[in-house]
Amino acid sequence: QRAHRNQHKKACKQRAAELKDKQLYSQGLERSEDEDFCPICTLPIPFPLNQHSVLEACCTKKICNGCVLAATKRGMFDCAFCRTPLSDNDADTMAMVRARVAKKDPQAILFLGNKYFFGELGLQKDMRKAVELWTKAAELGSIGALFELGNAYDNGDGVEEDNA
Repeated sequence: QRAHRNQHKKACKQRAAELKDKQLYSQGLERSEDEDFCPICTLPIPFPLNQHSVLEACCTKKICNGCVLAATKRGMFDCAFCRTPLSDNDADTMAMVRARVAKKDPQAILFLGNKYFFGELGLQKDMRKAVELWTKAAELGSIGALFELGNAYDNGDGVEEDNA
């Protein structure tokens, strides 16, 4: 019986350690698979994402600053992901974004909604259009669009305020 007790004690300690590890590793922020990782190096982009990455309008991929720097050092001044020449004016950028929106790219629709919300890239500020685009992007699975919609309903931007 003493031999069994020692085996049981060892198994209990091992199981307790496993549960502790599981508890520790399950805490913290969860990262979405599609938006928080660089598509080139596949490393997680550090938070805050907008300071450590660039969103390319041509392919709507979020690329980490390290991959952009590496491409620039190699003499590549195009998009580091799809090799499309970067636009130098708002009209070309809008044409690229609208092409992605026509293909129902949720990231592009979110991007266009944000541009309408802030009135950037030569667009007139239009809250209702922004909410409409965010809704479309959310239906296509964009987490960022759900966040923007939540803010819009909370603040009453372009929609009736709903704090529920």
